[in-house]
Amino acid sequence: MKTRIKELRARDNITQLDLAKKVGVRRETIVFLEKGKYNPSLRLAYDISVVFKSKIEEIFIFDSE
Repeated sequence: MKTRIKELRARDNITQLDLAKKVGVRRETIVFLEKGKYNPSLRLAYDISVVFKSKIEEIFIFDSE
C-alpha cells in the first residue's frame, strides 16, 4: 500500500507528531504508514482523511500485488 500522507503533511505544514496527536496514535504509526509498512484500520484511515479534508482513496493507494 502506498500513501500520500507525507505529501499532504508537507502541503498543510503538519508534522508527524501533530498528525499522530490529531488521530490518536503514536508518531511511529505515522512513520510506518508513510513507509507503507502498516495498513491502517478503517477508523484510522477515516480520521486521517478528516484531518486532510480528503477522501480515503485519495490518501491511500492499495496495490493489488
